[in-house]
Amino acid sequence: MHKIDPDECQFCGACISACPADAIFNPPGKNYYEINENCIDCGACEPECGFNAIITDATG
Repeated sequence: MHKIDPDECQFCGACISACPADAIFNPPGKNYYEINENCIDCGACEPECGFNAIITDATG
């Protein structure tokens, strides 16, 4: 499962454009993105992030 590290996310939107499942969203009032349950774990977002904010969470 992929997650976004809010400390590393620069809120650029590159991951949103890459996500085929529309699983990346901006939580209200926050300056970072999160990945929701729609994630199909394809990894398309990971290489698009120039800030290494997308991480793989082995715990699911």
